[in-house]
Amino acid sequence: MRSFILALSLIAITAPASAQAPKRGNEDLKTYCSGDAVTFCSGKDPDSPEMDACFKTNMDKVSENCRRAITAYKGGGGK
Repeated sequence: MRSFILALSLIAITAPASAQAPKRGNEDLKTYCSGDAVTFCSGKDPDSPEMDACFKTNMDKVSENCRRAITAYKGGGGK
């Protein structure tokens, strides 16, 4: 039993970060806005109010696909 628990612990520790659910946002935001986040908001925590403010400031500069993803995200209640 002890080795089973150890094995599960190792799996959890070594699981790739991409397998973990994002704190907020969705896959469309990740897919379509990641490049814009790097370009316009580099160094900001993606889950922070600072990132939100950065995107709001740069909304006229972000890609069309990112704008659509943001609009859809907001339209769905942020889910």
